[in-house]
Amino acid sequence: MKDQLNRYLFDNAHVRGELVQANKTYQEIKNNHQYPTVINLLLGELLVATSMLTALLKFEGDIAVQLQGDGPVSVVVVNGDDKQQLRGVARVHGDVTSSKLTEIFTKGYMVITITPTKGERYQGIVALDKDTLAECLEAYFEQSEQLKTHFWLRCDDENAAGMMIQALPNESDNDDAYHHLRQLTDTIKDQELFSLDANTILNRLYHQEDVRIFDPQDLSFVCGCSKERSGTAIISVGREEAESIIEEQGQITMHCDYCNTEYLFDLQDIAVLFNDPEENSQQLH
Repeated sequence: MKDQLNRYLFDNAHVRGELVQANKTYQEIKNNHQYPTVINLLLGELLVATSMLTALLKFEGDIAVQLQGDGPVSVVVVNGDDKQQLRGVARVHGDVTSSKLTEIFTKGYMVITITPTKGERYQGIVALDKDTLAECLEAYFEQSEQLKTHFWLRCDDENAAGMMIQALPNESDNDDAYHHLRQLTDTIKDQELFSLDANTILNRLYHQEDVRIFDPQDLSFVCGCSKERSGTAIISVGREEAESIIEEQGQITMHCDYCNTEYLFDLQDIAVLFNDPEENSQQLH
């Protein structure tokens, strides 16, 4: 079963929905690190939610959904784009003894940052004052979009998946249809989300509804780091500083937090970076 985002629309009810299955992508992100189980599960939920948001918020470009605050975890973030290329990381500083967001992050908040290919950067912020990520996302759409929205985010050690429904603006005053579809979606079982294909799930849940299903979009783990990008960061600190670090340490080590790849630079690499920038892409691998 592929990792995919499926979008669908209830024509008669003016409600839209999304279904995301991200098992392989979740495993690739999770296996790069050794986080506590609670943080793995939260990272899986945030991965699914970020995938949904790229389609819900309709943009071309990059998105970052970041949970941050005080407490044993300072940051959990997933970055993605409209091509559903996703990566994620967490920074854990202490013992995580609860799965409640309000205890993982004290004084926490969620920042959704969209950097479109064209147009202005957008940032939305909502407090992490609910126990679950799904509840915080629902509060975000209630505050920012004034749209009834409900999320089902499901994750275990192997799987990450979820569903979402949202009333379209012209349906906002019709509670009956929205609540009927929410009750139907409430019957979804975790194992169904983890093991069945999207069409089977949607047919089982909504077999008496008029559902229009759009073409699916594949998800993938893509980090995007490279030695060339690391070299650009070294250029920003200056040649003198870079050579000084190499004299002290023997080399410069650039570490990617997302995939744990390390890029090493010696004096020859620094000479290439500062003397012939156009040669970087040919000599830095």
